[in-house]
Amino acid sequence: MVCMKPPILEVDAEVIKEDFPILSRQINGNPLVYLDNSATTQKPKQVIEAIDYYYRQCNANVHRGIYKISEEATLQYEAAHDKAAEFVNASGREEIIFTKNTTESINLLAYSLMQRLQRGDQIVLTQMEHHSNIVPWQYVARQTGAELKFLEIDKTGRLKSEWDKKITRKTKIVSVTHMSNVLGTINSVEEIGKVAKENDALFIVDGAQSVPHIPTDVKKIGCDFLAWSGHKMLGPTGIGVLFGRQDLLEDMPPFLYGGDMIKEVKFESARWNDLPWKFEAGTPNVAEAVGLSAAIDYLQRRVGMEGIMRHERELIRYVLDRLSEIKNIDIYGPKEPSQRGGLVSFNINHMHAHDLATLLDRDGIAIRGGHHCAMPLMGLLGIAGSARASFYIYNTKEEIDKLCEGIEKAKKLFKID
Repeated sequence: MVCMKPPILEVDAEVIKEDFPILSRQINGNPLVYLDNSATTQKPKQVIEAIDYYYRQCNANVHRGIYKISEEATLQYEAAHDKAAEFVNASGREEIIFTKNTTESINLLAYSLMQRLQRGDQIVLTQMEHHSNIVPWQYVARQTGAELKFLEIDKTGRLKSEWDKKITRKTKIVSVTHMSNVLGTINSVEEIGKVAKENDALFIVDGAQSVPHIPTDVKKIGCDFLAWSGHKMLGPTGIGVLFGRQDLLEDMPPFLYGGDMIKEVKFESARWNDLPWKFEAGTPNVAEAVGLSAAIDYLQRRVGMEGIMRHERELIRYVLDRLSEIKNIDIYGPKEPSQRGGLVSFNINHMHAHDLATLLDRDGIAIRGGHHCAMPLMGLLGIAGSARASFYIYNTKEEIDKLCEGIEKAKKLFKID
């Protein structure tokens, strides 16, 4: 079984790095500096070993076998639901649906909630949404005649305090990101949710960028649904989580149909299984659920979410200071570290973000360059894309120094003062 070291009181990234095999890699003769954590995070050996143990010792289908290893697999799969529920303070496993990722979770909601909408209804989003929280609702609007409305951002990259005006009695769904994957902005979801509830609208939170980085409590937020992805929180790819209020999930139609989501099937009809299995058709990602469970253990018992938040806030304060020393650079998002998460998007004048990312890779520094699946936001900012450095528990100030050195080196190559 996987052995977990004693928890640390404060994040020591150099100690944490020892748990991540990939971070010992050399890229072009340089130590890997991984700064693309908003896209996906690296995996500690505790997660890798948990998945390996499952496949070696108890690989079987769940909920179907009465033999030993199937019972063991079922226990691990259901325990993963319990652990995810505890992680966000849900009431129980009935409120936790496993999907492939945040994108599938939001698509599930769009499909299952679409029947509640009609022409004249409104869906409220924000201008900083990821495509995954725009495109599904565009489809719903086309199918139902509902209208899309957007909470606007100001020049600092924060939402204007206009939700009490944009969210009205016509609003049926409010779906917002908790943390922007471009600007880093942490939105006031509790305040937005309160206004949504006052207008009897369903409140959905995209937690892909927030749940892995800051303590999250669905009861405190007051949301009806919260979606996030395992691969952005040290877990494996292929598993996402959708929290939903039990009464709402019981009332919603399934998203997928087939095995394991049914209780009884006749030639003419079928009855659905109990929650959460009602929304988990077919053979599920059992190994990925085991890996997610190990990732939650790691975050809670090895580090602690409060420690992660403090560590990232310290890094973002440092990187904003260091980048501001560089000439001909545009930095996007709030300037105050307490108002943003552990990522920063920027552009060097007269240099494409892809060129910068390519040059940094020569020195072993991995950042993201592009539109970050937020093309409408890029249009508002008046740019085609940006470079983005994003941080997690294994990143250090020394790596930020290497990033800044790499930027200066790239500027010289492009003859930018």
